[in-house]
Amino acid sequence: MSENRVILRGNKVNLKDISLEDVEKMYYWTYLADNREHLNWNAPYHPIEEKSLGEFIEGYRSLLDVTETKQVRAKLAIIVNHKLIGTVGWYWIDQSTNWLDSGIVIFDSNFWSGGYGTEAFQMWVDYIFENMDVARVGISTWSGNERMIGLAKKMGMIEEGRIRKARIVEGKYFDSIKMGILREEWAEAKNPFLISTRMNG
Repeated sequence: MSENRVILRGNKVNLKDISLEDVEKMYYWTYLADNREHLNWNAPYHPIEEKSLGEFIEGYRSLLDVTETKQVRAKLAIIVNHKLIGTVGWYWIDQSTNWLDSGIVIFDSNFWSGGYGTEAFQMWVDYIFENMDVARVGISTWSGNERMIGLAKKMGMIEEGRIRKARIVEGKYFDSIKMGILREEWAEAKNPFLISTRMNG
């Protein structure tokens, strides 16, 4: 399988398997870029572990070694005009109950507020529901990340939990936020006929 295999095509972005070149660019955005504004919003309460490029690449080895076309991906690169601008991913909270959280990061702030993240994350949520037997898709964030909270609302997610003063960012307390959308809510949003039937029934 080509390391550049596109999984999902959208109007603004494509989502594809992560290549070695993508991982090298991710390392650049994490450690070397002058513009690393994304680090101020993507879980800034967790310190970044210093890694060499080799160590960083090794951490993505399982993604780079994907060979099965039908295997559900845990992370994909967000591509605009053949350029990596970010990633989407999911991870288990409790695999025994099919409980996972999803996420998105747009490294290049030049692509913020242009609809790129909205399209990429909607494609990603759809991909998870269409390819995995999960009852819900959720996110975890902090109350200072209003951009992510707004994006989750656009996906139809609602706030399901708030732990007050659970995160510290730049010496200030913020809440920890859990949001999610159930499979049936997602299905209704994808099919307006179901919504109108339910409202008129």
